[in-house]
Amino acid sequence: MERSFRLNARPLVGLVSVVALGLSMFGMGCRHRTHAKVLRPDKKDMIGTTGAGAETFKPLVDTAVCTLLERHASGIQSVGAPPAGPMRICFIGVENKSAEEIGDFKEQIYEHIDTHIEQSHIYHPISKRFVDAALRETRLRPDELFLPKNMRAFAASLEQQGQPVDYLLYAKITSGTTRKRHDMQRDYVLTMELVDIRTGDYDKESAMIRKKYDR
Repeated sequence: MERSFRLNARPLVGLVSVVALGLSMFGMGCRHRTHAKVLRPDKKDMIGTTGAGAETFKPLVDTAVCTLLERHASGIQSVGAPPAGPMRICFIGVENKSAEEIGDFKEQIYEHIDTHIEQSHIYHPISKRFVDAALRETRLRPDELFLPKNMRAFAASLEQQGQPVDYLLYAKITSGTTRKRHDMQRDYVLTMELVDIRTGDYDKESAMIRKKYDR
């Protein structure tokens, strides 16, 4: 009887060992928890280690958009009396030509630029919903609006929606990469282009941020 009990106990010992190992691994897995905290307004944005993020896009927008709008507004006021109402800007969208996918930052950049236009008190942004509706109605892509006939058709569609437009605004993100062994520098450039829909004249402003990645 005693020998039989010892033979049957061996599988039980093995089962207990497997369970103990599993619990130990589960405990180790539980230690790797994700922690988060809300950043106060006075705290700097986190710097991305694999690509551009808030620390890159926000300053680019602040510099390029503010400089372009202020310079253009000064030119308008120097010509003569200011217009009766705010000049209406149709912001077409953000074109990403960089080496990175910008993901959900594309919409954030759009909203950030749109807010700058609204807060200028000289220009008035046209809602993205009207812009998208006009593009669908005219079946035009943003890059096709530079043709005069397409620009007129797009402007007419907006006007039919009660949204007359004075300027088109484009945003483009590009990048340049320099490598040294395992390290990398990437230069991010945001270019803003403002087009007068009546004359076709345009003004352009760019901002650049250099970022080094240590591998």
